[in-house]
Amino acid sequence: MAKARTHYVCSECGGSTVKWQGKCPHCGAWNTMREFREPTASQSRFAASRRQTSLADGEGVVDLAEVQASEVPRILTGIGEFDRVTGGGLVPGGVGLIGGDPGIGKSTLLLQVLARMVRLGKTALYVSGEESASQVALRAQRIGLDPSGMRLMSEIELERIEAEISASKPQFVVIDSIQTLYSSDLESAPGSVTQVRECSARLTRLAKTTGAALIFVGHVTKDGALAGPRVLEHIVDTVLYFEGDTHSNFRLIRAFKNRFGAVNELGVFAMTDRGLRAVSNPSAIFLSEHRNDVAGSVVMVTQEGSRPLLVEIQALADESHSPAPRRLCVGLDAQRLAMLLAVLHRHAGISCFEKDVFVNAVGGVKITEPASDLAVLMAVASSLSDRPLPAGTVIFGEVGLTGEIRPIPRGQDRLKEAAKLGFSMAIIPKANAPKTPIEGLEVKAVDRLTDALAVILD
Repeated sequence: MAKARTHYVCSECGGSTVKWQGKCPHCGAWNTMREFREPTASQSRFAASRRQTSLADGEGVVDLAEVQASEVPRILTGIGEFDRVTGGGLVPGGVGLIGGDPGIGKSTLLLQVLARMVRLGKTALYVSGEESASQVALRAQRIGLDPSGMRLMSEIELERIEAEISASKPQFVVIDSIQTLYSSDLESAPGSVTQVRECSARLTRLAKTTGAALIFVGHVTKDGALAGPRVLEHIVDTVLYFEGDTHSNFRLIRAFKNRFGAVNELGVFAMTDRGLRAVSNPSAIFLSEHRNDVAGSVVMVTQEGSRPLLVEIQALADESHSPAPRRLCVGLDAQRLAMLLAVLHRHAGISCFEKDVFVNAVGGVKITEPASDLAVLMAVASSLSDRPLPAGTVIFGEVGLTGEIRPIPRGQDRLKEAAKLGFSMAIIPKANAPKTPIEGLEVKAVDRLTDALAVILD
């Protein structure tokens, strides 16, 4: 019998080498090479007798102009926030991956989605590799789900799962989780790079050939990234991340990859004793209710995918008691804050050299777009001068290094959302000024930082 060949696979990028190396030659990561024994020819999992059906069905090379493209009807789950973040519902044959911290609600949400699918007359299968059937039944009972029609399989062997999916052909399948599965064709343990890569690839091929909508639950590392090889995120069609503090009742689902819809969509849920509930007005979560106007508090409009959200930005500037004043951001980019404070001093004459500056995005939301620049500087200036902004004011805009206020995308949608929630004044870039007035909203279009600061300093 031929001797099994040994090589080393990177857990980050999936690249392989014949000798162990401390640094991966493909992606440059350190200490990520893991030993892998490749099966011999007689044991090969790619033998012709067991080869999966080709996705192209033997069509060979075709002219793209001759391919008939048609929109596949999506499967609506009935959970509005979940349908939004997936791009309008599940796609038959589509494969998704959802990750998040332990206990944040991944299994609970997918169990609720499964129950909704069964209620809508769809066939669904829940494969649990981490919990027994009785544990899943207890969770369904705890959150008040009707278990009738919900098919459950407590199994971690890939071949048995493939056989069940091929035999019953469900329309929706949940694998909880992909790191617990193993293939008997491989010698490595469940959760290893080779097992995760092999199991996900074979289940993806099966989903494409049977037309089942498949969702993997993925573990995350201590750094918050999805565990396993990076190729796992490349294989699937949709990558979703569960965000939120486990001590808070609110959960955010963000799409980072979506072949069937827009990326950076955001779904907002509230964790209750009856499971996760969709939040119809997420802007209310990120806005604090002050009885009186407070200095250092500014409301901005951020854009999450196709949805505008109103978020409160709070800033506190106080005397520093150390030689190196602190610059601390929660939910914003700390390096960008240092740059904005330099612009504030250079073009507005407001110095923060001897001040500790703390900036916070209320509600645990993370803002990465530059549309928050003007709101951050207005909040810092308000805190330094101890002068609150006029009530009902909303702000957005990007600030350049020369002190100009630059336009941002989808300004009209942001203004309409602010007007809908009762805001009466908006300070925005001049290039984003609406051509027709918006009822109930006074728009102050500015093109320089000093013009915007004049609202609170004059």
